Amino acid sequence: MQTIEVRKHTPGISFQQNTAVVRVWAPEARQVAVELTEAGQTLALSPEADGYWTLTTDRIKPGDRYKIRLDGEQSFPDPASLSQPDGVHEASEALDPGDFGWSDGGWQNHPLDQYVIYELHVGTFTPAGTFRALEEKLDHLIDLGVTAIELMPVAQFPGGRNWGYDGVYPYAVQHSYGGARGLQHLVDACHRKGLAVVLDVVYNHMGPEGNYFSRFGPYFTAKYCTPWGNAINFDDAWSDGVREYFIENALMWFRDFHIDALRLDAVHAIRDFSPVHILTEIGRNARKLMEETGRRHYLMVESDLNDTRFIDRPEAGGFGMDAQWIDEFHHALRVTAGEKPLGYYSDFNGILHLAKSYRDAYVYDGQYSEHRKRKFGVPAEANPGRQFIVFSQNHDQIGNRMLGERTSRLVSFEMQKLMAAAVLVSPYLPLLFMGEEWSEPNPFQYFVSHSEADLVEAVREGRKAEFAAFHSEGEVPDPISEDTFQASKLQWERVGQEPHRTMFRFYRTLIALRKEHPALARLSRRNLEVEAWEKTKTLRLHRWNDDQHVLCLMNFSPEPQTLTLPETGRGFTRILDSSDSEWRGPGAIAGEAPTGDTVRLQPESILILGYSE
Repeated sequence: MQTIEVRKHTPGISFQQNTAVVRVWAPEARQVAVELTEAGQTLALSPEADGYWTLTTDRIKPGDRYKIRLDGEQSFPDPASLSQPDGVHEASEALDPGDFGWSDGGWQNHPLDQYVIYELHVGTFTPAGTFRALEEKLDHLIDLGVTAIELMPVAQFPGGRNWGYDGVYPYAVQHSYGGARGLQHLVDACHRKGLAVVLDVVYNHMGPEGNYFSRFGPYFTAKYCTPWGNAINFDDAWSDGVREYFIENALMWFRDFHIDALRLDAVHAIRDFSPVHILTEIGRNARKLMEETGRRHYLMVESDLNDTRFIDRPEAGGFGMDAQWIDEFHHALRVTAGEKPLGYYSDFNGILHLAKSYRDAYVYDGQYSEHRKRKFGVPAEANPGRQFIVFSQNHDQIGNRMLGERTSRLVSFEMQKLMAAAVLVSPYLPLLFMGEEWSEPNPFQYFVSHSEADLVEAVREGRKAEFAAFHSEGEVPDPISEDTFQASKLQWERVGQEPHRTMFRFYRTLIALRKEHPALARLSRRNLEVEAWEKTKTLRLHRWNDDQHVLCLMNFSPEPQTLTLPETGRGFTRILDSSDSEWRGPGAIAGEAPTGDTVRLQPESILILGYSE
């Protein structure tokens, strides 16, 4: 059995050779014991400083089932359980994550600016919905050209159907997916094939069913209200133990599961006014781990605050995160492509804002937001392109629509190609959502499998209330129904059928172009010029690296449009035209190589030209 380092405050059960170390944080308990449910034994823990209770014993082995007994009264699963084979309410399973035969000793994580991310949901990515089944599709992703997969949260949740954001055991890997061993096997397989693995983790709330955290200690605080109730306690009384719990969780994914990057969900909902923000502390500990192991890891955040503090370096007063999602690029692109400016889209005017996002990353960097009713954002002038992640669709933007329609159901085939290209020619990190590369028509809807009747009904009614104004569009899919889950699965047979096969080839070509052309591969925000024309819904993006230049000419209008070419003194090379018959388009107007000072574009198309100085 491989020996792993046991840190001072590592929660749960960890193993050193044949000895188990049990550590529970329960600062207000009078007695704490571990119950071995199959052996019928109860072992008392001893109190330590800072609210911890510990036990070192040779009577607990990997595979044993156990619960934690508090004050001699009630017993609960371990808050730091690594395995919940019988669900969120039942006994935990002792597991040694260090006892896995890794074969990725030669793996080196990709430089961040080489990430092309593919977001997926394990349960709906394949018919089986497991890590093992996902492994069988890795060659498809290699062929596509992505360099990293991003797993939606896999922390143990109630039942077998959930987006993952209702997880209640942040240390345990969803058992129906394959558990901890299945995830380790998947990561090892990805590394053998040259794929990095990003894991989505949730540190801003915990799910409602199976949530026994308050029985153990003040994991939550009433100081702040969040969309999910009381906030996780990062800065109130006894918050040190809570902070250590989440810091150790992040380190565990890096150390024991060889995860390459974490995507931290909705960090704007983390409430922490400590002198040292919890994100800063997670980053500091992650960098220390990297120094110890020699492995490189990244921390990516989802934030809607347009605040560079999250991604600025600690020495510059920032939290030190490596990158962040930019919803605003998505919103501007969607409105440009025809999305109605309603709800949070109401702040976006379309192509002019898309051009601003290409140039400035944030659309709102100090202007008044009508939707928010206040001035919003700060400039991101000093942050390189690799710190921003952009997309034309993701799990949120699809699944939070009433019917969960993908882009393939909302716009034409030609517009889908244009939107894909708009993302992949950006100076930012591109993210694709599973199935978009072949224009998957199935929706991605909201689904859960709670077992508590009151909670089930509350979820149903909440979903109906959210879309009460949209009855004319049909009934809200029942989030509890297995049919909703099954309807959200990918249809892999489509990959070999038209027009899906052509769409896949188009994505593969775009990704290869992004990697191979120096002007696209180098994510410089300085070597970039962009101009947009609102009346014609056209945009010209110019990027360059040394003497290599690309012009990306985009026409989002339903009519042919003429764009002016810059004076270069050089001839243009035609690199890609989405309107080519090769891509099932109407046929290019531009010809092989434009020679005049203007070029004519087909509706809803992109023409990429190159030239050298």
